[in-house]
Amino acid sequence: MRTALTDLHKPGTDNLPAGTYKEVGPRGGKITGSKQVHIDQGDRLPPTTKAGNKWLKV
Repeated sequence: MRTALTDLHKPGTDNLPAGTYKEVGPRGGKITGSKQVHIDQGDRLPPTTKAGNKWLKV
């Protein structure tokens, strides 16, 4: 499955839809040791484990 770059979100972004987000590489690729977080409406995405990584809603 291809990920559109518009589906990727930077750490610290807020006002996204509630749900589970998975850490991915800068262009949406799989990374080793990625984490998943669940945020509620209006919450801010947490920092990633490595600078440049982004969040993808699953």
